[in-house]
Amino acid sequence: MSISSINYSSSVLGAQIRNINQQLTDLSTQLATGKLSQNYSGMGTNEGFAIAGRSQLSNIAAYTDTITNVNVNINLANTALQSLTTIRNTVQTGSASTAQDLNVNGQTVAQNTAASQFGSMVGVLNTQSGNRYLFSGTAFNTQSVANAGDIINGTTTQAGFKTVMAERQAADLGANGMGRLLQTQPTPSSVRVSEDVAGSPFGMKIAAVSSTLTGATVTGPSGSPVSFSVDLNGLNPNDGDKLSVQFTLPDGTTEQIVLTASTATPTPAGSFAIDTTTPANTATNLNAALNTAITKLANTSLVAASAVTAGDNFFNTASSAIGSAKTSQAATPITGATALSGTTPSDSISPGFAAGDTMTVNGTTLTFVNSGATGNQLNVGDSIQTLMSKIDQITGTSKPSTVHGGVITINTDDASSLNISGGTAGATAALGALGFSSSPITATQPPLRVGSSPASSATTLVNGSANTVKWYQGNDGPGSPRSTAVARVDDSVTVQYGAQANEDAIRQQLQAIAVFGTFSTSPTSQYAGGQVSALSLRVTQSLTKQPGQQHIEDIQTDLAMAQNTMKDASTRQTQAKAQLQSIIDQAESASPDQVASEILSLQNALQASYQVTSNLAQLSLVKFL
Repeated sequence: MSISSINYSSSVLGAQIRNINQQLTDLSTQLATGKLSQNYSGMGTNEGFAIAGRSQLSNIAAYTDTITNVNVNINLANTALQSLTTIRNTVQTGSASTAQDLNVNGQTVAQNTAASQFGSMVGVLNTQSGNRYLFSGTAFNTQSVANAGDIINGTTTQAGFKTVMAERQAADLGANGMGRLLQTQPTPSSVRVSEDVAGSPFGMKIAAVSSTLTGATVTGPSGSPVSFSVDLNGLNPNDGDKLSVQFTLPDGTTEQIVLTASTATPTPAGSFAIDTTTPANTATNLNAALNTAITKLANTSLVAASAVTAGDNFFNTASSAIGSAKTSQAATPITGATALSGTTPSDSISPGFAAGDTMTVNGTTLTFVNSGATGNQLNVGDSIQTLMSKIDQITGTSKPSTVHGGVITINTDDASSLNISGGTAGATAALGALGFSSSPITATQPPLRVGSSPASSATTLVNGSANTVKWYQGNDGPGSPRSTAVARVDDSVTVQYGAQANEDAIRQQLQAIAVFGTFSTSPTSQYAGGQVSALSLRVTQSLTKQPGQQHIEDIQTDLAMAQNTMKDASTRQTQAKAQLQSIIDQAESASPDQVASEILSLQNALQASYQVTSNLAQLSLVKFL
């Protein structure tokens, strides 16, 4: 009989020792790494929670990076906007000063400062964050604003603002330098003043006339083109009697000429002499005084208003459709109060709208009824202003449509979408009476230029996009500028932080500074001081915060709200991150104290196993027996 030897490696005791050794190795790894296992299979039943937690931590890390990057962009934009505020305050302080000393170039020190600040503002608006232009909206790879020199002086193929301003001034002044007004003396005792062309967008428009001239007859303003006349009827007015004429200027402001009859010698400024011996001479004196006053007004306030309007024609990106309206008898100027149809020919358009007529505005149908209009209905007796307000409501324009000097301007923020047409023949004809002869009515995209040469006799504004510098080069589509840059900063939270250089607050400031810094006059002109003074007043007002208008600070507030939203999201994520890390640690981490205790226990067990193994190894048949 043979006796098999005791094989240690195959014995139960050997297997137990190998198991203890493996446990010791695993525990030593846990003690060194702090982890329960080096693979998912050894992590236990809670590893599923840990895996989900790691996924959430990865999302939080991505959101944190996004928040960091967005904050960089917002901080840079905020710094730029603060610089714009500083520029605005600097130019406004200069324009509000009374110093009107002109240099050899026909500009004041304040205007020179404005020209310099314009270049600075253009540089600010072209601020980049990395390769992203901050004020270009969705077109962030495109320079926001054209170079300052090109904007003002133009290029070899495109006119700049200086040219647009000069053309507009020539068109507004007219060949006779009287603001497109014609003055005659039809009879020895009368004076007549009229606009040169009905519906022209240029020059001064006669708004109102009043008189206390004893024995005089005042007619108008009425007719087409609009005119008024004063007939002294061969009589002398009393000393102190007055004639007042109010004019509307291209920028929408009004100015008034007041002439006083006087027997004083010499005749005071703003007066006309009463010839007590020859009343016909009094009418001649009135004619001369009125001519002088109109010429002065045209060459001071009108020139300033023209420069401001040229700025609007060049910089304002709100598109418009322009029509020249007329009444049925052309007896009074068209105003916002003029009826769409009515029994009084002088106060309604012809042909007018009739009950049952329809028209469409951007796909929305407007219906005309006799009375009781609701929703998208209009009464045939409603005013032009009511119709324009309804159109503005549909288009959502940020700039209300206007009636000025018989010219109706329908404004829209999106030139590509404006489409107005008559659904019935009657409505089409009525739209023609409002000055819109082509159908459908579409918007003219700025910049607007004087329509013909010589400018002094032009009667229209035309689309100048093809031959005029486009100052803003970024995204100019519809929608909020803020929505042009959107970032997700949490699972259900996004922030909007876009900006565009053509936003009203920025555009109006750039426009005002460009007007002030570009305008110049002849240092030797008798009207130079009046021109600069009138312009300075308008620029100061334009740079002053007005209720209801967007301000630079409004943009900063929007960006600050985005930052607050991100701050709140970041706070929540920090708290969530700590909780998630705790879940992961509980599922995957090994307690050093517990591991050390288990190692000590295994070491004791291993030592005992080794002793037993040693005793068994020394066992012989003699010892066994």
